[in-house]
Amino acid sequence: MSLRVLCVGAGYFARFHYEAWTRHPGTILAAVADPDLDRARASGRPAFASLAAALEAGPYDIIDLIVPPAAQADLVREALASDAQAILCQKPFARSLEEAEDLCAAAESSDMPLIIHENFRFQPWYRKAKELLAAQALGNVHQLSFRLRTGDGQGPDAYMDRQPYFQTMPRLLVHETAVHWVDTFRYLMGPITGVYADLRQMNPAIAGEDAGHILFDFEGGRRALFDGNRHLDHATTNPRLTFGDALIEGTEATLSLAGDGSLTLRAFGETEGKVAYPPQVWPGFAGDCVYALQSHIVAAILGHGDFENEARDYLAVRRIEAAIYQSAEEGRHITL
Repeated sequence: MSLRVLCVGAGYFARFHYEAWTRHPGTILAAVADPDLDRARASGRPAFASLAAALEAGPYDIIDLIVPPAAQADLVREALASDAQAILCQKPFARSLEEAEDLCAAAESSDMPLIIHENFRFQPWYRKAKELLAAQALGNVHQLSFRLRTGDGQGPDAYMDRQPYFQTMPRLLVHETAVHWVDTFRYLMGPITGVYADLRQMNPAIAGEDAGHILFDFEGGRRALFDGNRHLDHATTNPRLTFGDALIEGTEATLSLAGDGSLTLRAFGETEGKVAYPPQVWPGFAGDCVYALQSHIVAAILGHGDFENEARDYLAVRRIEAAIYQSAEEGRHITL
């Protein structure tokens, strides 16, 4: 029997959710809700102007909230009163850390899983990297670095063709984008123990920061560097596949991620590496990570493993985000 899914939200990114739920053999996209009823109807599924109206036509096993932070709190609370088996909420989670904590408590009181849709850790190259790290293929890892190079931030019309609200966000690079790698770095390297950040606004047409460097501390003296600049590009035919390139450096080998999604493992002392993960043609978004996350949700509902990125765990990302902005504002290292 397939799980019935209700998607709430019909904005830019919702299309990737719809397509992946429709493709999954264990789910049925049963309905879409959005205040703009025409956009909801464009999904080709039963359409409703509100979550309340959609719930009356239920039931649903999964409620997928594909909405910005300003709309999340009320919808999460409304969904918690339903008979769903799990709620999936888009990142960044809530408008503030305090609001996120309140929603976690509400979910726990309702005994309903609340999962944050943070999909970058589900990109296949990072899942493979995690396998290699667990197998000690790199020896003792000292450093991880990622260069974000989306190439979409130049000029007065930056972001207008895809996500125009980016221009007015008071906090952009970290709150909207770098949080993906905050979570991914935690997935790969473990708990983050400190941060130092230097953030910049390069494009005067936008309200928030669009470039910067963030240094992360981990146990044992290990570090990670996020080097982000939305004005610059990287060597790829699709800048929104990996969004940049990465290095994970250890005492026995270095693992490099290229813009085509391939991983190369170069042994210490060697000049040439070997392909550890070949490039592929992926359906969906960014290595089909939306589908991979949804598959994980379905498996966990069916009792095959635990949920990743439950809301309580994701609070760590929100706390780290707050520390990054504090570090940039105060010009000092912040210990977590």
